[in-house]
Amino acid sequence: MYVYARLALFMAIVPGSVFAQKRSGLQRQVEQLVSGFNGTVGVYVINLRTGETASVLADSIFPTASMIKVPILIGIMNKLATGALTYHQQLLYRDSLLYPGEDILGAFRDSQRIELSKVIMLMLTMSDNTASLWLQSLAGGGAVINEKLKELGFAATRVNSRVAGRDSSQRLFGWGQTSPREMATIFQKIWQGQIISQAASEQMLRLLSRDYWDEEAISQVPPGIFIAAKSGAVDASRSETLLVAAPHGTYIFSVITRNQQDTSWHPENEGWVMERKLSRLLWDHFEPRSKWKPYLTVDGEPAR
Repeated sequence: MYVYARLALFMAIVPGSVFAQKRSGLQRQVEQLVSGFNGTVGVYVINLRTGETASVLADSIFPTASMIKVPILIGIMNKLATGALTYHQQLLYRDSLLYPGEDILGAFRDSQRIELSKVIMLMLTMSDNTASLWLQSLAGGGAVINEKLKELGFAATRVNSRVAGRDSSQRLFGWGQTSPREMATIFQKIWQGQIISQAASEQMLRLLSRDYWDEEAISQVPPGIFIAAKSGAVDASRSETLLVAAPHGTYIFSVITRNQQDTSWHPENEGWVMERKLSRLLWDHFEPRSKWKPYLTVDGEPAR
């Protein structure tokens, strides 16, 4: 009882010093950034050199939107590793594969041929949904991808669409679901060569470094820095995960929203503005001596 009493007294005396320090600095800045957001925000940040982290609802489940294409990529890479698929093999596109929208692959003629490697490129670089659903099927389907995710130790990240028994999850989260910590950890394990194999991980990094959609978080990092990234967006959710090989230490962050009140599709969407602000905050925090200024401001307008 004496020990517990002393501990309680200690905690009462020093809440503004020792214990407050645990949430100072980066954690405090991230919390301030997301406070007041009209919706729910989850964030996970880790600097792989220093071990510094920051998190807000990092283990909560969020919609992936197009970030589900990273797990689909893992499923395809697993098929390549087993020899079930080959990277440059020719595929036959059929009209039945079409997912209505503005996809490049969806503009193909029936019976036109395309290499698997180019379908992967379209999925990741352009976020082509027709390509992505085709690749999900070629990977064995969402259930097979989910088994691989489970085998790799991921419990929150799952494909929901076109997977038996996951109808309720699809109604809640859409095509896929994840947590900010897990999506960031997937990128970390890829960076460390721990997904499928070292060679497969290196190939995934190259594929993830060619994102066409570079006007949000990517826009706040200098163009000479290696970035692997995937973003996602549906009306009430915006998301982005970046691995930034910064000069003073690689850092990774994943930010995901849900239940956004702002469902607009202009650059000033509250979710996209927040993604840019977070990315800029992290670059300035981890690279404080950098004099680089982005072409796009955090509000999405060209800097003048």
